[in-house]
Amino acid sequence: MRKRISHPKSPSLLPHISGAVLCDGLLFISGQGPLDMSTRGVVAGTIEEETRLTIENIEAILREAGGSLENVVKCTCYLGSLSDFGGFDETYRRFFPFAVPPARTTLQAPLLRGIKVEIDAIARLDP
Repeated sequence: MRKRISHPKSPSLLPHISGAVLCDGLLFISGQGPLDMSTRGVVAGTIEEETRLTIENIEAILREAGGSLENVVKCTCYLGSLSDFGGFDETYRRFFPFAVPPARTTLQAPLLRGIKVEIDAIARLDP
């Protein structure tokens, strides 16, 4: 059974898009960026600021599903420019200081709306 999970402040999305899907204890979070969820507007800033807001948006979705960042087992991170990797990585590590951090792939990709970072995640939630 699949259940749609949304950021608690997000306006309703198009029916063909899910912010996250919970299925058999796994939460699949769609790519999140540095957005003000109440307006869906980009909050442009430094790579550190955009990374922080992006992960905070992921964290809000996790809370809505009954989890936390500690439940994340995999992240795929997209950077508009690999020259931002240092600032991105430093900020990312502050949110995932666990003995066993999530598996992670980081790559450069063209991103929409002028954002510097987008992250999708998979989390395992306890039943």
